[in-house]
Amino acid sequence: MPALTAEPLHDRIVIRGLAFPATLPPRGFQTDETLGLIRPAAMRGMVLHTNEHGGLFETRATKTPSGDYLLMFPDSLPNTNAKYNGHYGGKKELTNRLVAFRSKDGGETWSGPTIPFEIDYNQHGFIPLIPRGSKRIYCFGTQPMWNDFSTDRGQGENAPIGFRYSDDDGYTWSDVKLIRPVNDPGFKGMSVMRMCETASGAWLLGAHEGDWSYKPLMTRQYILRSEDQGQTWHVLPHARHGGWCVPQFNRMDEGRPIDLGEGRAFCMIRTCEGHLWGAWSDDNGKSWTAPKPTPLVHPDAPPMLFHLSDGKTLAAFHHNEHADLNYQGLDGRNECQSPRRQVWVSFSSDGARTWSEPRFVLANALAPRYNNAWMDHQCSYLDAFTDRGELHLFMPHRWHRALHLRITEKDLLALPTAEELSRLAPES
Repeated sequence: MPALTAEPLHDRIVIRGLAFPATLPPRGFQTDETLGLIRPAAMRGMVLHTNEHGGLFETRATKTPSGDYLLMFPDSLPNTNAKYNGHYGGKKELTNRLVAFRSKDGGETWSGPTIPFEIDYNQHGFIPLIPRGSKRIYCFGTQPMWNDFSTDRGQGENAPIGFRYSDDDGYTWSDVKLIRPVNDPGFKGMSVMRMCETASGAWLLGAHEGDWSYKPLMTRQYILRSEDQGQTWHVLPHARHGGWCVPQFNRMDEGRPIDLGEGRAFCMIRTCEGHLWGAWSDDNGKSWTAPKPTPLVHPDAPPMLFHLSDGKTLAAFHHNEHADLNYQGLDGRNECQSPRRQVWVSFSSDGARTWSEPRFVLANALAPRYNNAWMDHQCSYLDAFTDRGELHLFMPHRWHRALHLRITEKDLLALPTAEELSRLAPES
């Protein structure tokens, strides 16, 4: 695809009440016109792909068993009827395809896009899993197959969840196998958050259902769990519609389970309450505490939670702002979407029980272009993994640009807090 034409910078960047011109970022940060970001000087990156037809969506990557980097995401088709229309949700026609990019040199150069598997229905995203001791890569995700997916009665995002696998480092893939849980064989929902394998070998996958026939929207969050390498599954905490929710909002979405070792697991969950919430398990994900809010301030946007290379430290990327305390539905109003323009990170070394003060990572530097706040501010849905002391970040920036960013863990841990950032800002 051709690169996006040069885009004008925003004339005024506002980060947690700190305002400065895009051309005069705080000391230690740079205005990167190619990436369209205010970023740390210690961070570098590149634009891997652009799409002007209808956008590209959740970027997800993994280091393969052979050591390659494999990135996949849904990419809108050229014949998409309208801009911003390539997402699978609510669509009755083919609007996207999953594409793959690969790097054989640690992310210095990339090849792609290629088509990992040819199917005749839309995709939501790539959830990678490489079981311990295995060279098999799994690709989990929402499967809106035409004969098992309906946009009627507010069900336009709910579909079977399924997976494929590859035994040749992600070059070819098996047919899809749908998850039909023992306690809810007809389970339908949506799933695009990272998953995990626990110490016992159990697989934990987040999924949520949304019912748009409710006004405002109703959602429920679940964990899909398998003890036998995906042969059988159970829905937790209960079969539909017995998932978790924040009662006053009747919603809870996009859970990200992560292994904490020794049979412990944590699930970080999207809410519209103003914080990311969390639930804990001490039995390899069989049972969970009732979800409760973490101190991490966040709008109605996904969790972005990853291990650092020590396997113990958790890094939670979040937007550190919640602009609309009365928000309950799901729409593109500026006050709901503008917090997504900035990214902060907090760390936990005690299994997500306590978190460090947030540190500023980056912000969108480009001026509004699309007359659509959901796109103009989009710096959310980050994915990441660590390799040799470096964190590799993948961002669907403004839902049109797939970015690969990289920063050492040492530099990430040294980024400024809000108080430190204010002292680094240019003098007015």
